[in-house]
Order: sequence, then C-alpha cells, then structure tokens
Amino acid sequence: MSEIPTSTEPLRARLAALRGPAALPKPLDARALAALAANPGCRRRALLDGAGVDKSALAEALGSPSGFGQSQFAFIRGNAFEARVKADGGAELLRLAHQRLGGGPEPTADTTVVPDLAAVGPEGRAARTALALRDARAGVWTLLDHPMVALDVAGSPAFLEPDAVVVHPDGRWTVVEIKSFPMIDGSADAAKVGAAARQSAVYVLALEQIAARLDPSPEVGHSVLLVCPKDFSNLPTASVVDVRKQRAVTARQLARLTRIEEIADTLAPGTTFDLEQPAAQLTGAVESVPATYAPECLAACELAFHCRDRARERGAVTALGRSLRGDLGELTTVDAVLSAARGESGDPADPAVAALRRAAALREEALAAAPPPPRTEETAVVREGGAACR
Repeated sequence: MSEIPTSTEPLRARLAALRGPAALPKPLDARALAALAANPGCRRRALLDGAGVDKSALAEALGSPSGFGQSQFAFIRGNAFEARVKADGGAELLRLAHQRLGGGPEPTADTTVVPDLAAVGPEGRAARTALALRDARAGVWTLLDHPMVALDVAGSPAFLEPDAVVVHPDGRWTVVEIKSFPMIDGSADAAKVGAAARQSAVYVLALEQIAARLDPSPEVGHSVLLVCPKDFSNLPTASVVDVRKQRAVTARQLARLTRIEEIADTLAPGTTFDLEQPAAQLTGAVESVPATYAPECLAACELAFHCRDRARERGAVTALGRSLRGDLGELTTVDAVLSAARGESGDPADPAVAALRRAAALREEALAAAPPPPRTEETAVVREGGAACR
C-alpha cells in the first residue's frame, strides 16, 4: 500500500542530483504544503520543495537569509503542552474529542486503543498508519499519535505527520491539531486559527486518499479538533474548526501544480542546487527556475527576500500584490503601467489602460487645483536644502 511505484525511481534520483550529493532531503510538511498550494504558479518553490532542498540554507548561501522559523521558547512550550494533552494514553484528548464531536460512548481505559506506529523510514511509518486505520475496531476509540500519511504532490509523494488522528467508535476519522497559542474565552487569534485550518486541510486530503483504498470507505471528518491552552493557563481546551473550504481550495490548487518532472525537464543538463558550488553558479541555478513572487510569500517562504529583490529589479507588478496584478491584466511591469498611464503605450480599448489614463488625468486635475503649501521658514529651509543636495 505504501510502496512508491518503480516509475518514480528515476525522478527520485534526479531530484537527489538537484539537491547535491551530500544533501539529505528535507521533508515537506503540511505547513509548507499549504503555502505551496496558496501559490501554485511558483515553479521554483514546487521544484525545490519536491527535491527536498533546504530553502533556509539556500537563502543563506544566496545572501538573502530569512527570519523564518519558530523560536526555541515557542518550540519547547509547544512540546510541553502537547505532552500534557496526550498524557495517560491520550485520555484528555479523547475526552475533548468526545465532548466536541461525539461519535460514540464516553472513552475509558477499556475502550481506548493506542496502536504502535513505529517503523523504519517514512514509507514504513505510512504503511503502519494505513494498517492501523484499516484495523481500527468499531465501538472502540483509537488514537493515532503522530501518524504518517502520504499525499501525492505534483507527481511526487509527500509524507506528512499530523499531531494526532482519532478514529471514533462509529468509524469516523478526525484530524487533531494541537497548538500552543491560547484560546481566550472560547476563541483564538483568527489568523492563527486560519493557518491551522489550512494545515489541517492538507491532512484531511491525505486521509481521504487512504480511505479511498478501503472497502467500505470510512468517513473522513471535515471538522477538525483544534486543541489549545485555555485562557492564560496550560490546561487544554478544544474547538471544532470546519475545514471544508480550505480543503476544497487546497485540493484545487494542488491539482494546478505543474508536475515536478516537467519542471525538471526545462532545466539545463547539470543544473544543481548544491550549496557547495560557487555563489554565482548557485544563483544562476536558482534563477533558471521561474518564480512567482507576491508579498504573501514573506510569511510563508524562506526564499521570499531573494525573490522580492529580483522582482523589484525587474519592476514586476506582482511585487505590489496579487490583487493589483490581477487588475492590470497584460501590464506586468511598473514601467509598462506608467507608460500606459502617460498615454505612451497600450491599447486604449483595454479596460486596464483606460482606467490608468483616467486615474492619471484625475491626479493631474487634483494637483492643478490644489493650492500651493504655505511658505513658512521651516518649509523654505527644507526646499533650499533639497535644492542644494540636487
């Protein structure tokens, strides 16, 4: 069930060559996968993530390090809270699952199973997880602690590790996401909850692929259990988050991703992202893969600073935001936008060009009608100083 088809072996060897002979692949986690799905047009990220390239180290080598990552304090606090939630065989976690989602009688020590998911390598762990899900008994609560699930991403398998998956006595599967940010008076920070929902949607998609191979196919819940500290304590509380919208968006965006082998086929022979090569060659290799930068990348990709600098050098409109890029149609650079606004280029019948020229005319009218600012001693000093600098 977990074996990777032999037809993918040449691709895996090619991706290993792209990483470099001494580089170990960096696993693609659900957070990175959700960010990749949010920007499916970025071939650079698709290829680097598919090849398992360490983008943090790559950004350092390119001279554009990112401040990406979790603080050590937050990491330790998160691990301590997760351990508390899962203590005593996950009794508190299952109590919260029963309280919020139901699905059977109240869990007890006699009606709870925590299968051993240990195995060699991600493929082995994914196979063990699939067997545990298949063998989950009706009428019993089954808690899978850090299972491993596989999801096909642009023709390459990505192995993902949810915090937990609960199989209810009625056979339903529920993803559990444990976060260390607080839930105050029953609600948490909307941005953080949204990020957790997008991450959980990836796990739901992976579980659906497993469920589709079973007969009968069990129900994969689209309501995930978000467990957080209650108020300002370390006591766990939970909320149910509906991820149907995030699941649909993620599935659609992943389907749009160009297959990794197609991107690799466009590269020149011998292209590699080996960090040991000279900086100029490494930069050339990275730039040979097209990127689609947007300001949202700053919160989701380690290479965002490098791609932003390149986008600004080219005057790309995407550096100003995706919505603006969509409004401007075929005008993809700042120079082209300004030229169209001045009437120097562009088709007057193009709605974007017409809107730009109208905006430019209104700006000129506003500037002409505005009275000049009062000439005080302070403004005179500033103007004279600026003139002297010029």
